Amino acid sequence: MTAHVTTPAAALADRLPEWVTLVRAANPGPMTLDGTNTWVVRATAGAPAVVIDPGPLDEGHLAAVAAHGPIGTVLATHGHPDHVEGLDRFAELTGATVLRDLGSHELAGVTITAVATPGHTADSVCFVAAAGAERAVFTGDTILGRGTTVVAHPDGDLGDYLASLELLTGYPGFLALPGHGPALADCAVAARFYLSHRQARLDQVRQAVADGAKTAEEVVAAVYADVDPSLWPAAEWSVRAQLAYLGVPSGESRRGSQGLDGP
Repeated sequence: MTAHVTTPAAALADRLPEWVTLVRAANPGPMTLDGTNTWVVRATAGAPAVVIDPGPLDEGHLAAVAAHGPIGTVLATHGHPDHVEGLDRFAELTGATVLRDLGSHELAGVTITAVATPGHTADSVCFVAAAGAERAVFTGDTILGRGTTVVAHPDGDLGDYLASLELLTGYPGFLALPGHGPALADCAVAARFYLSHRQARLDQVRQAVADGAKTAEEVVAAVYADVDPSLWPAAEWSVRAQLAYLGVPSGESRRGSQGLDGP
């Protein structure tokens, strides 16, 4: 039986690069872990910094991030509110430019390349960053610092997500700096763990269907029996994505996805 994962998918990073600062939003919860991670990136002293995922519309949090100014550029890993609800307000506070070009840029002395990684959501991207010998991937909700993430069906797609994880196995030795939870020492190790976990969950879903489960809710009850029932709605989003991947009808969802994190 594949257990619900609540631990990190790779060893924790022993430190952040000198050019990365974490400002964590005060929005902890079962779906956001310790809160949303806002990342401030600057390798050149005095240069306008890059902010990745300004976070919720919380004036205290936005002010704490702005205190690391000057801020020149804002990036977002995906459009869920806990990551970008405060984006427009933050741009207003700082005068920063919201960069939507998914190319490669040299910003604040850091080379940052956006890599499309759909799956958690259709618009999910990761940012591969390098300054000197230090390299990191800002993974948003594609890889979390602890536990696993939900595939937010129907916007999220499991086939896309598996392909994105395969892509991220190509970054061995890069730190994984996630949207929630602690930094991980190796993005590729975490991606391989996630792939293995997803395949094991797919096997469980196949078995639940073979054993007679006819709805997504019944699959959740069979496959996620070890998970706190308060997280079953999030598990249902992932199950619907799994059933769609397997070509098994799941019926209409009775709940609206908020697209946060979960089983």
